[in-house]
Amino acid sequence: MSEYAVELEEVSKHFGPVVAVDQVSLAIRDGEFFSLLGPSGCGKTTTLRLIAGFEIPTEGTVYIEGKPQGETPPYRRPVNTVFQNYALFPHMTVYQNVAFGLEMRKVPKQEIRRRVLEALEMVQLPGMEDRRPNQLSGGQQQRVALARALVNRPKVLLLDEPLGALDLKLRKAMQLELKALQHRVGITFIYVTHDQEEALTMSDRIAVMNEGRVLQVGTPQEIYERPANRFVADFIGETNFLSGWVQEATGGQVVVLVDAQLPVRVPDVEMVTMDQWVTVAIRPEKIALHAEPPGPEAIAGQVEEVIYVGTDTRYQVRLTSETVVAVRQQNVQVGEGVVFPVGSRVYLSWPPEAARLLTE
Repeated sequence: MSEYAVELEEVSKHFGPVVAVDQVSLAIRDGEFFSLLGPSGCGKTTTLRLIAGFEIPTEGTVYIEGKPQGETPPYRRPVNTVFQNYALFPHMTVYQNVAFGLEMRKVPKQEIRRRVLEALEMVQLPGMEDRRPNQLSGGQQQRVALARALVNRPKVLLLDEPLGALDLKLRKAMQLELKALQHRVGITFIYVTHDQEEALTMSDRIAVMNEGRVLQVGTPQEIYERPANRFVADFIGETNFLSGWVQEATGGQVVVLVDAQLPVRVPDVEMVTMDQWVTVAIRPEKIALHAEPPGPEAIAGQVEEVIYVGTDTRYQVRLTSETVVAVRQQNVQVGEGVVFPVGSRVYLSWPPEAARLLTE
């Protein structure tokens, strides 16, 4: 038996002249919480539909538990899908909604009751079986949709932005509940979202997509700390980009001359060459601000904007006429607030390993 619940082998999907999914290859492990993350129109939902069987690949092969799916219809695949629109039957009770699929498959009534109550227990809705959808909150309706999918005991649960209709506070609470639920049931979850924080919060691994292609697959930490290219670095969180020519490349480190005058040191992970044009990515929270230069490689700048948001203070610092960087400093101490007012001359520093060298 394959160690992978789902595999995609060079899968493409064309809609006329439009290439929605372009040569996508993925290997999703059994029991993994795997997210497809990207902007609208990147191909993530089409990829999910290819796994579900709602679409058939133009090229390539989808495997579930090591078996090629070909044109196997959705109802014959060991998967269930939860959509953003929960599609609950309004005239049915919670129990009837969850039991519907089992009844269609002629499962014995006693077995249906046992599995429905078990599924409602899984999603923390015991005692709700006699209520109708209009008597439930948005979060409770979401859990009923999950129970209806889980009651069929799929090998893989596909989730297409299921939290998109919820308000921010409830969505954050449901993210944690979904992750805990996945741990309890132990089945593979494949989750589609455009929300970077949502993917980072819940996923074991993430595939970042754009224009139908998978740009990077990795753990949340790998995706955030070691983005493969500029798109990934820019799409996941906030990033400063400093572009320039390689001035020095020795001993596993590179010095990049930004704006022809600012030397920036960064580990050489791309094996660059002298005079190559590159970009250095550095996260705002990795940068420290100082009133005096802490060392010879500190970069001078002037504070242009200060925003206090409670948990941290955010600065816009102009380094040269061409370059402004964002800096975020946590307010750890009680009473901490704006340390460097607008107009202050400051010095920026960061450990070289906090920066990422990008050639794409």
